[in-house]
Amino acid sequence: MISSLFNTIFYQPLYNGLIYLMDTLPFFDAGVIVIIFTIVVKLIMFPLSIKATKAQMEMKDIEKDLERIKEQYPDKQVQTQKTIELYKEKNINPFAGFFVLLLQLPIIIALYQIFLKSGLPVINMELLYSFVSAPLSISMNFLGLIDIAGKSIPLAIIAGISTYFQIAYATPPASEPEPGKKPTMQQDVMKMMQTQMKYGFPVLVTFISWSVSAAVSIYWITSNLFTIGQELYIRKKIRITK
Repeated sequence: MISSLFNTIFYQPLYNGLIYLMDTLPFFDAGVIVIIFTIVVKLIMFPLSIKATKAQMEMKDIEKDLERIKEQYPDKQVQTQKTIELYKEKNINPFAGFFVLLLQLPIIIALYQIFLKSGLPVINMELLYSFVSAPLSISMNFLGLIDIAGKSIPLAIIAGISTYFQIAYATPPASEPEPGKKPTMQQDVMKMMQTQMKYGFPVLVTFISWSVSAAVSIYWITSNLFTIGQELYIRKKIRITK
């Protein structure tokens, strides 16, 4: 039931969008179409990304205040009350970033599955809408250099490197303890998780990109570069408006 709903709402529409672009722009190879398609979807999700980044920056700004509340009020109920008061004072919704992520997650998963299971150049005609035509032919030779239906070590490595920089820039640094104080358990756990994400996930992306196909590598590279540019733009815009 859930799988069928996911396919109907997310996977099938995105798959049709990819095939529609291939049919509409037959002079581009599949690799270029993957880049265009990824950018179009990212642009559609851009308003959500703005909200997520803004929420992340707002929570980072009040991190020190939250630590002071924990130190000044050992009682958990008082802590909760003071924390809620701080959120109201700063006009911050602590769950905004989480809700935005939940909205984006199915789209991200559907995109990944499309490039993982697309089977290009073979097209699954059963998934196509009546108004979407299958292209007569699909060139899988990216820029005349790489067959993206197969594996590509260089593209997989670039996908991993771009993932590292995307995580390094997008993830705020873990909060440091105040001078003369030991880091809390929460700070230690957060720092460890960020380190694992920063170095472990790029390795995982590299392995997956190489083991599946070059099309997945192109998707990751495009997505990562777009996200880095998006973060630069949003953070600059938010700082200007403050």
